[in-house]
Amino acid sequence: MVEEKIGVVEHFFTHVSVAAIKITDGELKVGDTIHLVGATTDFKQKIETMEIDRNPVESVKPGDDVGIKVKDRVREHDVVYKVPEE
Repeated sequence: MVEEKIGVVEHFFTHVSVAAIKITDGELKVGDTIHLVGATTDFKQKIETMEIDRNPVESVKPGDDVGIKVKDRVREHDVVYKVPEE
């Protein structure tokens, strides 16, 4: 099972723990598991909510800029992978 690169972190909002992610490949939906990887970042989590322009969305596609609440700090340029369902 290979993880698929789905996007890149463009910004991290510390006070609300939300990552602004540019979706570059594939599709992502609520309930999917993502793996965030960077120089000092490496964790997986299930997506519980996603927002575009402060509006909740169920799925996103390439070209979308989406906000995802994350459980740990991420940094700009961290890579976001979609973890395949088992």
